[in-house]
Amino acid sequence: MTFSELNLSKPILRALENKQYQSPTPIQQQAIPVALSGRDLLGLAQTGTGKTAAFAIPIIQQLMSNRTRGTKGVKALILTPTRELAIQIEECVRDYSQYTDIRTCVIFGGVKQNPQVAAIRRGVDILIATPGRLLDLIGQRIISLDTVCHFVLDEADRMLDMGFVHDIRRLIPLLPKRRQTLFFSATMPKSIATLSQSLLHNPQRVEVAPVSSVVDTIDQQLYFVEKPDKIDLLVKVLDKGPDNNALVFARTKHGADKIARKLKQRGINCDAIHGNKSQNARQRALENFKNRKTRVIIATDIAARGIDIADLSTVVNFDMPDVAETYVHRIGRTGRAGHHGRALTFCTQDEYPMLRDIQKLTKRKLTRVQ
Repeated sequence: MTFSELNLSKPILRALENKQYQSPTPIQQQAIPVALSGRDLLGLAQTGTGKTAAFAIPIIQQLMSNRTRGTKGVKALILTPTRELAIQIEECVRDYSQYTDIRTCVIFGGVKQNPQVAAIRRGVDILIATPGRLLDLIGQRIISLDTVCHFVLDEADRMLDMGFVHDIRRLIPLLPKRRQTLFFSATMPKSIATLSQSLLHNPQRVEVAPVSSVVDTIDQQLYFVEKPDKIDLLVKVLDKGPDNNALVFARTKHGADKIARKLKQRGINCDAIHGNKSQNARQRALENFKNRKTRVIIATDIAARGIDIADLSTVVNFDMPDVAETYVHRIGRTGRAGHHGRALTFCTQDEYPMLRDIQKLTKRKLTRVQ
């Protein structure tokens, strides 16, 4: 299937051609026709499957054909859990709409609101937002949701993990009852199913990449190690691939800083990102990583949610995750778009139960290296 077979408009096809996108991913093949029809959609898809285009492209196309688009007010709201993810979605939406006159804006906390307020007052068609800053600006009467025709809730499971469920429930009554809702989540526990039922009207369900299959193309290696020896082991595996880049997961903010400090002492250029870092510091760290000024970034799970590096070669689980599903989210950041991926997991004796949970979930035994 090609993008032209999805009956997309010429400006969007031109933008996709400009980005050298050859063909739609499975989630795009299934979701775009449903979203273009105006139906509500429940999408189950992991990060990295192309779901941003799956909801952004049909919204852009519908806004282009909507005669009321010239009127004031936000027409589409995309709600996402993290600042980094909001920024990346806005970049994608801007790319797909580059040959149209559709106006986009991204708002998030952790930075001064004045530039964001100025952009909103200039006029916005598609607003990408994190819940806290959105509620702040609604409370200040800078933003109204009265004109929203399309609502996207992205990464719904992570929204709940991060404690945003009350913010979401505050926002829902502010949206028009007549709207299209596109709901995306990587997993579907009972709490997410309940939330989706309260938001969606007669939705079409689309599902790709079950959680256990995402990891099949990634070389997964297991290292049994004592806790005091983890840093030495990390330096060793990083030195084996000097041309590779690596995303290292730590359980805590303090742990991420400690790993970064010790790596720098060993001459490895790196940055740490977590919730205590300023937004500017986090963005600078991501840019340095993407531009290869640094080749190692240490992150907590929440901070890493917005990291999307197309050719990330290695993921290191320096600390095991708290739940097995998080392991799949972590390692799914490598091995994308046909690139080879490698995931290294450091396991201490007290982390054996989590190792068993991971292998049970993925139905796969990790390859032991030491």
